Amino acid sequence: MSNWNSVFKTNMQHQAEIVKAVLLDNDIEAVLLNQKDSSYHFGSMEVKVEQSNVIKALKIIGDLNF
Repeated sequence: MSNWNSVFKTNMQHQAEIVKAVLLDNDIEAVLLNQKDSSYHFGSMEVKVEQSNVIKALKIIGDLNF
C-alpha cells in the first residue's frame, strides 16, 4: 500500500463508508483504514486511494456535502 494516499479522514465511520461508496461508484478503488481503538472508541477512519486517483477522488469528495 505504499502508493496509496489518504484522501479523507474522519472520526465518524458512516461518513468514511459514504465516501468510499461514492468513490467506488465513480470507478475509483478505495479502502478504509480503521484507526479507532476498539476499547475506548477514539481515533479516526481514513479513506485511501491509489496515488494516480488522488486528484479525481479529492474533486469528487469536495462535491459532497458533509
